Amino acid sequence: MSTNLPVLIFKLKLHSMAAITSSLLRNYGGSASVRAFAFANVKLPPPRTFFNYNPVRFLLPFHSRRSFSRIGVTNDEEALAKAAAANADSEAPTIFDKIIAKEIPSSIVYEDEKVLAFRDVNPQAPVHVLVIPKFRDGLTMLGKAEERHTEILGYLLYAAKIVAEKEGILDGFRVVINNGPGGCQSVYHLHLHVLGGRQMTWPAG
Repeated sequence: MSTNLPVLIFKLKLHSMAAITSSLLRNYGGSASVRAFAFANVKLPPPRTFFNYNPVRFLLPFHSRRSFSRIGVTNDEEALAKAAAANADSEAPTIFDKIIAKEIPSSIVYEDEKVLAFRDVNPQAPVHVLVIPKFRDGLTMLGKAEERHTEILGYLLYAAKIVAEKEGILDGFRVVINNGPGGCQSVYHLHLHVLGGRQMTWPAG
């Protein structure tokens, strides 16, 4: 057969996608979101890159692509949390101890004699700051809290408010504590995540 197989397949795909677009516009043409999907997202790649196309970007609208791309990130976080749990009860210094000792550099937002607040290197919001106690004192996770930890637990929340004020997000922010592998905790030194700078949604996930 003289017809080039890749070109033939490309033409079949082109015909199929044209039919999908036509059907969308015919049945839901009054919807702005459908028109945006049809004209902005259902795009065929040029023939020379046809066999390297990304099916997620090729077929899904933007918000679905974003959610799909986070699946790999979520799985990575879960794997890290499970690995970290194996050493949860260890008294060995954590990466946070090294940050407190200034052995590892960090972008400090607030510091006093009790706590240290610094920017997360993998931010999940325009503002994403970690607040940690300088002295772990057995407080590897919230689930290990005892009555003697009451003062520092309260102070961590107060420090979170100071961070929010400094970052200009006092009118709307979120404080998160991950606890244990099921809570996706990856460092066993109690820490608060202060997130803001964008609209938060619910449920948190």
